[in-house]
Amino acid sequence: MGIIIWLIVGGVIGWLASLVMRRDGQQGILLNIIVGIIGAFIGGWLGGVLGIGGGDINDGNFSIGGLLLSLLGAIVLLAIVNLFTRGRAR
Repeated sequence: MGIIIWLIVGGVIGWLASLVMRRDGQQGILLNIIVGIIGAFIGGWLGGVLGIGGGDINDGNFSIGGLLLSLLGAIVLLAIVNLFTRGRAR
């Protein structure tokens, strides 16, 4: 049951990040899930490096802080993808 919730939350986080980065029309649900999950890992790593506790959704932490860290990580991931695909971050 945990993996299903993880996929749903990852999809929502990826979708929100794609809306922020204006890539929603280019991504499907599968890419949104992948971006959300990888973004959660990046957000957790950034939170650890910057000393912002709270964990991320990969730790089973579904707090507002954990979700925001995951969203931040997904936005960073999409900015990096934009650099390689378009030559500039939006």
